[in-house]
Amino acid sequence: MRAVVAAALVLGVAAYAKPGVVVDGAYLTKGGSGTDWPSVGRDYKEQRFSPLVQINDRTVSQLGIAWFADLPDARGLEATPVVVDGTLYVTGPWSKVFAFDAVSGKPLWSFDPKVMGDKGVQACCDVVNRGVAMWKGKLYLGTLDGRLIALDAGTGRQIWSVQTTDPAKPYTITGAPRVVKDMVIIGNGGAEFGVRGYVTAYDAATGKKRWRFYTVPNPTGQPDGEISDPIMAKAFASWSANGQWKQSGGGGTAWDAIVYDPDLDQLYLGVGNGSPWNHQVRSEGQGDNLFLSSIVALDPNTGAYKWHYQETPAESWDYTATQPIILAELAGRKVLLHAPKNGFFFVLDRTTGKPISVDMFTPVNWATGYDPTTWRPIENPDARYGSKGKPFLAAPAPIGAHSWQPMSFSPTTGLVYLPVNDIGFGYIPPLSTEDASRKSVGFNVAANMAEGMLPADPAFIKAAVAATKGGLVAWDPVARKARWRVDYPTPWNGGTLATAGNLVFQGTALGEFRAYAADSGKQLWALPVQSGVLAAPSSYSIGGIQYIAFTTSRGGAWALTSGYAGGAANKVPSIPRLIVLKLGGKAALPPFPAQVPEPFNPPAATASAAQVAQGKAVFGRYCQVCHGANAVSGGVTPDLRHSPVLGDAQTWQSIVIGGALHERGMVSFAKVIDATGAEAARAYVIDEANWAKTHDLTIMGMK
Repeated sequence: MRAVVAAALVLGVAAYAKPGVVVDGAYLTKGGSGTDWPSVGRDYKEQRFSPLVQINDRTVSQLGIAWFADLPDARGLEATPVVVDGTLYVTGPWSKVFAFDAVSGKPLWSFDPKVMGDKGVQACCDVVNRGVAMWKGKLYLGTLDGRLIALDAGTGRQIWSVQTTDPAKPYTITGAPRVVKDMVIIGNGGAEFGVRGYVTAYDAATGKKRWRFYTVPNPTGQPDGEISDPIMAKAFASWSANGQWKQSGGGGTAWDAIVYDPDLDQLYLGVGNGSPWNHQVRSEGQGDNLFLSSIVALDPNTGAYKWHYQETPAESWDYTATQPIILAELAGRKVLLHAPKNGFFFVLDRTTGKPISVDMFTPVNWATGYDPTTWRPIENPDARYGSKGKPFLAAPAPIGAHSWQPMSFSPTTGLVYLPVNDIGFGYIPPLSTEDASRKSVGFNVAANMAEGMLPADPAFIKAAVAATKGGLVAWDPVARKARWRVDYPTPWNGGTLATAGNLVFQGTALGEFRAYAADSGKQLWALPVQSGVLAAPSSYSIGGIQYIAFTTSRGGAWALTSGYAGGAANKVPSIPRLIVLKLGGKAALPPFPAQVPEPFNPPAATASAAQVAQGKAVFGRYCQVCHGANAVSGGVTPDLRHSPVLGDAQTWQSIVIGGALHERGMVSFAKVIDATGAEAARAYVIDEANWAKTHDLTIMGMK
């Protein structure tokens, strides 16, 4: 059945009964009834493992589409569907929520928090949302503009809303809330722009603040009057007396991984990168900068600090520790499994926070390993690009060897199924005051982003595309090695789901949804789905029938920024859709939309080399994070090389300076770009468009 979410859906149009299942701590500890999927990670351990076996390595070839629903907003869909008592809940771009009958696909209700379009410019990595939390008949949603909202799970009616961030600052929320002991826990993002991270607990019934823990110290050195004050006094000593962190706030936002451990009654935070990235500018090259890129354990009752382990001391590469955390028991020990951006797989004793093992899960070059005595990385001396004044070609890139796409763990095989990105990136120190300075609009990373774009050399571009790949790694955390690996021609593939049926499900950036044998990695089945797959699937059973649910789309940081390096994925359309599978499913997707290449018809390139160079610097500093390196769109935001206003300087100025399209997220950049800079940026895009028109890029999938 095809279910289309109609724009006419209004909150409360039908009095759908509240779910009969009571989702509480006991329910989330055991992972629900065994047939539903009550949280984004299924249970408190967040293993993303389904015990259902009807769909297994012998029957998976019979999978077909049970129903699907087209969703609005062709941006990244990153939420894992939550399913409780016959209702499926999923979120989409701009923090919208949708509820469906989980068997028929009938739309039940939708909720739009009406985030203003101009907030999109403060979303570093697309206007995404990673899902809802459920607790005692309520759904909890974090919105892009920093609100935490409680909804009636039966009707979608708003019960309460609280602003968790300062609206005057570039904070966002993209992660799913977690609920622990009648408290909703939520973090935030925004470190690329300049904020100070924290995590807050709110009363699940009323929205009243219960506690707040700051993840980096107050730049003034003064207490905040929060539960984090005692440990922040110690953390403050790990930062420099001066440095840009004093103005930016230092970063350290906890924008995704927040996991509760019912066995030890501990809450684990995955803390993000520094603000700015460059440690030399941020903290004068001094100190470890706690608690950046750390796992921090708190007492969930009060928010008080218990222990921490810093995975990347003095972080300088956007190597966050915000990637999904899994709790497990291995060889009789309670462990925390983590594969952050930096390319190393960490097994921590979650009682003490001490590492048990740290191993490279894909080739990286910023460090050769970790010292087993100190558990600090053995760094490549050249990696500190800010201190030596020379570039460093790093693996991994800021996108990460593993990004936000969830990994899963099978207690049956003992393996972790890990989406991997193999991407290089040139970290270039600031080449000007403009590069290093902090601005009110755009990224503030204290590195030269413009010179990191690819040169106008077809051979170089082809080589860069060929070297940019992805993979699915089955990691054995006991043997400390990969048991098998599947290679993909492009990175940025979807999160994973492991099942007791000896299966691992994952979608690809090139538009397939696949099933692999969990023990061997053999591909057993694939379904073309017309668009990319980013999020991890979920699985549930109703009436004795097992279902697999997932979403399709393109988006996120890589699709927005990659440019030519995006390769063939740039040609894959972004189709926002929820798809549900079952054995013997007969539904069919609509015909694949016709792909009509946009012709290159740019104005003549008449600007001087100096003006184009100026435009490249402006574009690299302010534009490429949304419109792609080299002005090459990944298909999510407009490709400016094809823009109809490229030849109209006045209209271009009205957009870049005047903010004519601010409701679509293209705000005015008048605070940081003057008319001369805007015209130079136009000249640069014209130059790139003419170059692309006169070079055969077909072999790279770009034309």
